[in-house]
Amino acid sequence: MNTLSYVTVDVFTSTRFEGNPLAVISDARGLTDAAMQKIATEFNYSEVTFVLPPEDPENSARVRIFTPTMEIPFAGHPNVGTAYVLGQQAEIFGKPVGEKLRFEEEAGIVEVDLRRSGGKVAATAIRAPQPLTVGDTIAEEIIARCIGLEPGAIVKTAHAPVFASVGLNFAIAELNGLEALSAARPNLAGFQAAAGRQTTSGHDFSLFVYARTPENPWAIHARMFAPLDNVPEDPATGSASAALGAYLVALTPEADMNVRITIEQGVEMGRRSVITLDVAKSGGLVTDVIISGNCVAVMRGEIILQD
Repeated sequence: MNTLSYVTVDVFTSTRFEGNPLAVISDARGLTDAAMQKIATEFNYSEVTFVLPPEDPENSARVRIFTPTMEIPFAGHPNVGTAYVLGQQAEIFGKPVGEKLRFEEEAGIVEVDLRRSGGKVAATAIRAPQPLTVGDTIAEEIIARCIGLEPGAIVKTAHAPVFASVGLNFAIAELNGLEALSAARPNLAGFQAAAGRQTTSGHDFSLFVYARTPENPWAIHARMFAPLDNVPEDPATGSASAALGAYLVALTPEADMNVRITIEQGVEMGRRSVITLDVAKSGGLVTDVIISGNCVAVMRGEIILQD
């Protein structure tokens, strides 16, 4: 009987059964694309990662990321969690594990720092693989229909709803407070209509909504809905958080700044997650986005490939 080992971790948390669960297959050699997709669908997590030897020996590994419905070019919590799992190992494909890793992904090279506590990896930090890109604006009526709110709940003071990416594209919109954020519910028909008009690149229409206060604008509460990817709601979305953080810093009048942003997500699901972003801006342009968070191991097991 052929089997394949896996580990699951909860990402962006230090508390087991909170944060965003991730399954990591740390040696996926021999698996076909179709098999990877079937395994990801079977787990039904927002993402599953498959680790392969790097094409360039200067890098640590090639990492492929699958949602329940498709492969995607980049995502935050899969990178943070995969780095945490590989950081526990003595070596990766025969190469000793150091303090930094480099992952080959469809979106580009993802650089990783391992952060240790008591000699063990407790957290990881990844650098967004692409610069900020901002796409079309989106009518507030479209956003409102997706999440069952009135258009007046959408705030346009800082920005209109818009597509933004640092490796994976999301629709991003600000809501007028925690009450509206809590009341949001994904409406599949709304998402289907939105995707029919304009889809995100690399995956189906996915919506990241958030609320914040003028007193503490860098402490953000957020939710992410992607029902077209079979993810009704995601407990923690590092790639969307990074795109939002980069965009908000880009909108500030200061030409040069370094900002630490905290994004709390998953509270409404009972899976509280805390995502930390460090965003650098120089000469009016966002030059760096670092996504970091803690992880905790949850399960180990084997996938039965054939009897």
